[in-house]
Amino acid sequence: MLRQYELVDRVLGYDPKADEALINRAYVYAMKQHGSQMRASGDPYFSHPIEVAGILTELKLDTATIVTALLHDTMEDTGSTMDELTKLFGSQVAGLVDGVTKLTRLELTSERSKQAENFRKFLLAMSNDIRVLLVKLADRLHNMRTLHFIDSADKRQRIAQETMEIYAPLAGRMGIQEIREELEDLAFKELNPEAREALLRRLNEFREESGDTVRQIAAEIEAKLKEEGLAAEVIGREKRPYSMWRKMERRGISLEQLSDIFGFRVVVDEVPDCYRAIGILHTSWPMVPGRFKDYISTPKNNGYRSVHTTMIGPQKKRAEVQVRTRKMHEIAEYGIAAHWLYKEGPVDTEASGEFAATFSWLRQLIEMLEHGGTPEEFMEHTKLQMFSDQVFCFTPNGMLITLPRGATPIDFAYAVHTEIGDTCVGCKINGRHMPLRTRLENGDEVEIIRSQVQRPSPAWEAYVATGKARSAIRRSIRAAKQAEFSRLGRQILKSAFEAAGKDASDTILERALGPLRKSDVAELLASVGDGTVSAEQVLHTVYPEEPLAKRGRKRVGANGKDQRNGAVRVTGRGAGLGIQFAPDTFPLPGERIVGIMMPGEGVTVYPIDAPTLETFDGEPSRWIDVTWDIDPEVPQTFPARLRVTARNEVGSLGHIATLIADYGSNISNLTLAQRDADFYDLQIDLDVRDIKHLTRIMSALNGLSCVNTVARPRH
Repeated sequence: MLRQYELVDRVLGYDPKADEALINRAYVYAMKQHGSQMRASGDPYFSHPIEVAGILTELKLDTATIVTALLHDTMEDTGSTMDELTKLFGSQVAGLVDGVTKLTRLELTSERSKQAENFRKFLLAMSNDIRVLLVKLADRLHNMRTLHFIDSADKRQRIAQETMEIYAPLAGRMGIQEIREELEDLAFKELNPEAREALLRRLNEFREESGDTVRQIAAEIEAKLKEEGLAAEVIGREKRPYSMWRKMERRGISLEQLSDIFGFRVVVDEVPDCYRAIGILHTSWPMVPGRFKDYISTPKNNGYRSVHTTMIGPQKKRAEVQVRTRKMHEIAEYGIAAHWLYKEGPVDTEASGEFAATFSWLRQLIEMLEHGGTPEEFMEHTKLQMFSDQVFCFTPNGMLITLPRGATPIDFAYAVHTEIGDTCVGCKINGRHMPLRTRLENGDEVEIIRSQVQRPSPAWEAYVATGKARSAIRRSIRAAKQAEFSRLGRQILKSAFEAAGKDASDTILERALGPLRKSDVAELLASVGDGTVSAEQVLHTVYPEEPLAKRGRKRVGANGKDQRNGAVRVTGRGAGLGIQFAPDTFPLPGERIVGIMMPGEGVTVYPIDAPTLETFDGEPSRWIDVTWDIDPEVPQTFPARLRVTARNEVGSLGHIATLIADYGSNISNLTLAQRDADFYDLQIDLDVRDIKHLTRIMSALNGLSCVNTVARPRH
């Protein structure tokens, strides 16, 4: 445990202007407050805040943060109050301690849903002052160092998993690599001890085989640079077990195939020296193709800058080399703490800009948080943001957009602006029209094609890689569904109230809000539209004397034109987010259809002869009158499916496809269901205007000499 004078000396060593008296006062106060409290390890509890403060001195943080570390458990575990801390240590320190205390209280549960909600609060709290997160990371690091003292294996596993999923990535996004790597390795030790032990044995064998190889290679690289007149410091180190394990998993290689288990950092004075050093290294030793990365011209989101290369270096050993300036090295080691804006002194505009860029990812997460969605969704999006490699793409005017590997033009559009993402209909990549599902590569120039009538498609979720894009898509779909359900609910209520000869105005509907526990008419309409509240319930609530109406097949008209004006209208191929066609049924305009209310999903439309409808005969309240509402002036098509048995002879398929095209239809899918020597069965999905159009195509197909039978499958 650090002694009082040792802690103060550490702080004064990097900040001579530090408030020594404040640190001493906090040290004595915390020791007194924690008194005889003990940790699971058997050490005095006060050793924990001292060690947390010691970790933060390695990041060279300001006095207020060090004092916060000393006091961070006093409000949670002792009788200290906010007012008392404000009086003794000032409002800034008291506010920081309060922020850390709130985060600590959030960790007292293991249920996933609560953990997700807590994580939202976690980010909100730390967004007010990033030092709260830095203290919390140091707190978690010391707790992980002493994790083995906890008796419960389940609790150790939970803490380790939480560290791996949340705290280590957060440290990485803050650019604090040393803390990130140690957190990962400590969590790895608990989560997969056998794999870690195997890797440690491999490292020990390597040390025995190679002796002082790392130091020798570092010295040889440094000598080569000096020989060319470039002063540099070369640092060699072994990789941590978890870093090795992650690389093995990513590349699908075995432990024996892992050759680059140590890396080197070349630290120079100026940026041009970085590229000069790379030139010297590449002309002295062969580089490994595809392993050069320039994070100086295109920095990572956390502010990290270096040039990376891998070469077959001295002693024929494969070596990863990172070349950076001293300032870049400081940022790589300490991350956001290296540009600390809370330090006294003149404002460094460049450092402030770097700090703002590093901090931008947190602002994006807070923006997602403020736009709603479930806690589980937010946690999923956040992990997508934090666990990602990067690609660098450009807008047509040269603006750099950084995205995770695997990102698509939709991610790109949302990264530029949410409105651009919402109205995206297509894209050009390097001047060529490409599908929106295309994965972007480093250096791609992406132009987004927009339409103000476009809205995000639910299918987009399957091929986006960023949390921001997925969050925005889900938010837009939720809003569209709400509007669609409200529109559908109004139609359903209008039909039910008209059948009873009653008024369905908003003023009348407001009478049902209290009994049905709805906040406004819009919410009531949406509940009717999505099927969670029936129209009969609303009618009976507003007019208690009115008996509950019964719906069923008898209320469905003979055809679309015969149905009542109050029926729900199906206006197009997609029907809408609140109205969907039943899978594999393919109803067409001109055919009789019926709707079945699916609670929480809206109305599902079936052909009147669909066998599945028999399962709903005992639930008449779920049957909904629906009718086609097709504008003949607006051409549109609907999917249909045919089963064709044709002769197995040359040209048969060509004749069938040509005839379908001649009748103005397009084949969307074709499957060879069965084939024998004489005949084969085809399943053809095609687009038609209505039942008359399909009937003409079927008649024409029957007239082909190569076609034996044509039929619509009955589902």
